[in-house]
Amino acid sequence: MALKWVATGTIFLVLFCDQCLKIWIKTHFVLGEELKIFDWFFIYFTENNGMAFGLEFAGKTGKILLSVFRIIVTGWLGYFMLKLIQRKESVITIFCFSLIIAGALGNIIDSTFYGLIFNESRNEVATFLPEAGGYAPLLQGRVVDMFYFPLFKGFLPEWLPFLGGDYFIFFRPIFNIADSAITTGILILLLFYKKAFPKI
Repeated sequence: MALKWVATGTIFLVLFCDQCLKIWIKTHFVLGEELKIFDWFFIYFTENNGMAFGLEFAGKTGKILLSVFRIIVTGWLGYFMLKLIQRKESVITIFCFSLIIAGALGNIIDSTFYGLIFNESRNEVATFLPEAGGYAPLLQGRVVDMFYFPLFKGFLPEWLPFLGGDYFIFFRPIFNIADSAITTGILILLLFYKKAFPKI
């Protein structure tokens, strides 16, 4: 029973925080608008139209296939986690899989429903459930991203082959709570593999 509460609580908390922040960003920011928190931390509203880091895949058909694939994989992960709970695996294992599933669900909600329930964010703040309808059909929405951490900026040393002298920013990707949950879950599993799967 305790493991089920760990899973349920983790998934609910991550999903709640992820969706609340995304809805707030979507209904208060114009696409491309930023809010400086510190020199190294910005809230920057962007939308991911495809795979990770904004990559595209075969247009609209590819996006639908990608959304369906995400749903299938997340369903399989949920089934696998139930098996782990039944086997009474470690709390850290259940916690990690819960983070990964919650993160996947958070982004699935965006790509599945946001196109239906929001209008465009270009040049205006989006409206929730607009009278004229949303900006895209089912399964063709875009994932809302907002965390931007340009920790270091500068020019690479001239002696580096190919890239020497180029301007760089670290850390460049813009991400959300769901992405963070997935990454954290995977990293903990990798770092504490023996504790996560003590029966193996």
